[in-house]
Amino acid sequence: MSIRIKLLLSYTGMLVISLLMFAVTAGLFTIATTGDIGGFRDFYKVHYQLNPLTEQEESIFLELKYLAKNEPDSLQDKQLLRDYDFKLRTVRAGLYVRRESNPIFESFTFNQPDLEKALPPYDLDNNQIRNTFNIGERFYAYAKFDFKFTDGAKGSVFVIRERSPFAELSRKLLPVLSFLLIGVLVVANMLLYRWITRSVVKPLDLLRDSAERIKEGNLQFKLELHSKDEIGQLNEAFENMRERLQQSVDLRLQDEESRKELISNISHDLRTPITSIKGYIEGIRDGVADTPEKMDKYVGIIYAKAVDLDKLVDELFLYSKLDLKQVKFSMEPVNIVRFLDDCIDELRYTLEDKGIVIDWDGQRTGNAVEVIADLEKLKRTVLNIIGNSLKYMDKAHKRLSVSLQADSEWVTVEVRDNGMGIPAEAVPHIFERFYRAEPSRNLSTGGSGLGLAIARQIIEGHGGSIWVNSELGVGTSVFFTLKRSTNSGRGESE
Repeated sequence: MSIRIKLLLSYTGMLVISLLMFAVTAGLFTIATTGDIGGFRDFYKVHYQLNPLTEQEESIFLELKYLAKNEPDSLQDKQLLRDYDFKLRTVRAGLYVRRESNPIFESFTFNQPDLEKALPPYDLDNNQIRNTFNIGERFYAYAKFDFKFTDGAKGSVFVIRERSPFAELSRKLLPVLSFLLIGVLVVANMLLYRWITRSVVKPLDLLRDSAERIKEGNLQFKLELHSKDEIGQLNEAFENMRERLQQSVDLRLQDEESRKELISNISHDLRTPITSIKGYIEGIRDGVADTPEKMDKYVGIIYAKAVDLDKLVDELFLYSKLDLKQVKFSMEPVNIVRFLDDCIDELRYTLEDKGIVIDWDGQRTGNAVEVIADLEKLKRTVLNIIGNSLKYMDKAHKRLSVSLQADSEWVTVEVRDNGMGIPAEAVPHIFERFYRAEPSRNLSTGGSGLGLAIARQIIEGHGGSIWVNSELGVGTSVFFTLKRSTNSGRGESE
């Protein structure tokens, strides 16, 4: 059974029970008041007819009734009537006595010129001695007794009490109010059912539809429910799940695209040296290298291409392990000034042969600055950065500058060259694997396209960051940061 049917049945059951309880209570109340189960229909009519007066007023009325039966002429005594009226006025009632069509006595309590017209006609059988009447918007209840004076003239004695007009209005409108109450209960039940179904069933239907769309593989939608109740919390959790699935799918697609690009780049970069090796080997096989000098030249070229191929495979293997977090970092305190001194001394003769002037301010740094680093991997980072700078120096006077800045927590190393620079649109991508801002330069200078990508992986593995500032035609600066050492202990991290 669906939730909607359960809600409908529950609210309908509550409505039926409420109506039955209302009917039973009204019936029991009527029986207790009238003593007659058949009097329920006329209960609202007989209330004032049975009890129009209070107990004290009724007692006075019975005395007057006794006089009307046994001493009717005494009801023409004005002093006697004033005495009875005084008693009635103390309980907010009044006395009225008439003879034929003329009033004998009228209490000052009423002050109603139209009172005589509103009174009922003579009924010497006294079939109805209690009732109510209206004069304008004022409502009165009375008890009367019709009799004959000794001379045969008809007379009436009335004990009258003014009642609230709302009581008469309620008496007249009781059937309407009863049906209105039942109607309100029914409408309230329908509105409550509609509100509950809209706030519970409709969101659940939306969640079900969303689950069907996800099952079909469609994640390009968004749940737009913002309620703060349990349904809203369920919706929020479902939306978070959808977003995570979407991110997972996007990441998988991105990884698939990267895998295709990686295979394409590897194929391209491996094909070039392999093609050269095949070409020179075919030359040797076909007898093109017919002299010892040509043979030595061909073999030398084949060897150089094999070395390039081995270096490319080595760098690709290293990058893959770094990317998969499978390389261990053996951290230790390193004097970064002495470390950079050693790296530059190792490169100095190579740089001088290429006519490159290197400027290193290590002597001006003064005190030793220790960082936490893996010495071998940090050296590879520095060599990759400097090697990348050397490839693109196009000035007549080539200059390379290495500088260092330190604060209480970080050390920043800058490697600056006066090469051709990098276009602004290429700067955000130079640390991506196999990215080439200028493919034509790479073809002439060589390089795997992995040097800066490996440098970024190593620096990030140290907990630092690496970035580039470059101006086209002026030069490029590569910065990387390392944490300063706080003790002399060793550590190892994955």
